[in-house]
Amino acid sequence: MQKQINIKNRRARFDYEILDQYVAGIVLGGTEIKSIRLGKASLSQSFCEFNERGELFVVNMQIEEYSHGGYYNHRPKATRKLLLQRRELKKLRREVIQSGLTIIPLRLFINERGLAKMAIALAKGKKEYDKRESLKKQDSDRQLSRIKKNFNN
Repeated sequence: MQKQINIKNRRARFDYEILDQYVAGIVLGGTEIKSIRLGKASLSQSFCEFNERGELFVVNMQIEEYSHGGYYNHRPKATRKLLLQRRELKKLRREVIQSGLTIIPLRLFINERGLAKMAIALAKGKKEYDKRESLKKQDSDRQLSRIKKNFNN
């Protein structure tokens, strides 16, 4: 039984307001998928963008080189193509162009069939005061859960 791979972009929900989510496949080479299965990937500075042909790519996603890769190893910061249905791509492209929204990766995971998938989101950047509100809400929720825990015991 293989361990679950669930690589998250922790800064995404703090820096952006998530409007809509999608699950996309990723085009990967042999050593890339092996590194992901070992959990050696990072989504921290990554984002998604369209090329001139209307295809969606993830940029700045870090996948470390596979230790046993040798000569045929992949480049760690290469752009990688995302696979979505055509109508989803058109909708995302329209939203990005018209509304000025951003597409960001939320998490990278391996599904039950063993394929690498990426959860992406259509997002709007938060202002500094929105981030402070998020921190206040998070802190108050934490205190409330502490009070509930002490009350139940």
